[in-house]
Amino acid sequence: MALYIFKRFWMMLATIFIIATLTFFLMHAVPGSPLEAERTTNETIQANLEKFYKLDQPLHIQYFDYMKSIATFDFGPSIKDPNRTVNELLERGFPISFELGIITILVAVISGILLGTMAALRHNKMIDYAAMAFAVIGISIPNFVLATLLIQQLAVTWGIFPPATWKSPMHMVLPVLALATGPMAIIARLTRSSMLEVLTQDYIKMARAKGIKPIRIVLRHALRNALMPVVTIMGTLLAGILTGTFVIEKIFAIPGMGKYFVDSINNRDYPVIMGTTVFYSAFLIFMLFLVDIVYGLLDPRIKLHKKEGDV
Repeated sequence: MALYIFKRFWMMLATIFIIATLTFFLMHAVPGSPLEAERTTNETIQANLEKFYKLDQPLHIQYFDYMKSIATFDFGPSIKDPNRTVNELLERGFPISFELGIITILVAVISGILLGTMAALRHNKMIDYAAMAFAVIGISIPNFVLATLLIQQLAVTWGIFPPATWKSPMHMVLPVLALATGPMAIIARLTRSSMLEVLTQDYIKMARAKGIKPIRIVLRHALRNALMPVVTIMGTLLAGILTGTFVIEKIFAIPGMGKYFVDSINNRDYPVIMGTTVFYSAFLIFMLFLVDIVYGLLDPRIKLHKKEGDV
C-alpha cells in the first residue's frame, strides 16, 4: 500500500505539471491580449499594465514565473479585478462549489444505490420498471436543460422553491436535483445490473440455505460486491459533478467558482483561468486517488502492486 501511494503521488505531480503546462501555452496561443478591454491610447499606461502583470516578459520567463506561482500556491492578482487575488477568489468561491458538489454526490450515491437495489430485489415488477424508466430519463436530459425545467415549473409556475442564489436549504434543492439526477440514474442502473448478477452467485444461495435473514444477505454479502462497478466509475462521476457545477452555478446565480471561472473566460483573465484550472485539476486528481484506495479496500482480491514472481 505504501509503495502504491508513493507511486501515485508522483504520478499526480506529473499529471498536474502536464495540465499546468498545457493550460499556459493554450491560453497564450489564443489571439489577442488579456488587457484588450483595458486598451488605452496612453502608451505609458499600457506599458505599465503589461509590466505589472509581467506580460512584457518573454514567453519562457512568463512560464517559469507561472510554474513558480503554482509551486508556492500564489496565483497573483486578477486582471479584471486587480484589487483581488486569485487566491482570494478561490477562498471565497470554492467552499460554496465544494458544498454544492458534496451534497450532490451524497444525494446521487445514496439515492442511486437505494433505487438500484430496490429494482434488483423487485426484478420485473412495477418498481423495477419505474426505476429504470426514471434512470433512462435522468441520463437522457442534460443537467442545464433539467435546471431550466426545474426553475420554470417548481420555482416560477408553482413557487415551491426559490429560483436562484445560495442562502438556505430551500435554495439548495433545485441545483442539487439538477446536478444529481444524471449521476443518480447511472448509479441506479449499475447497481441494479450488478446486484442481479451477484444474487445468482453460489455463496448467496448458500447463505439463503443456511437461513440467514434476507436483509443481512443483501447488506452484508450482496451489496458490497455489487458496489464494485459503482466505485469504479466514481472517479469519473466526481469529475463530472464537480466541474459540472460551473454551468449550474451560473444558471442559479450561485456565488461559487463557476461565476468567477465563466467571467474570467469572457474577460480573458489569464491568472483566474489558469489558477482555477490547476486548482480543480489537482483536487480532482486527488479525489481519483482516494477512489482507487477505496476500491482496493473494498475488494481485498485487488493487488495494488505486483509481488515478486507475478506475471
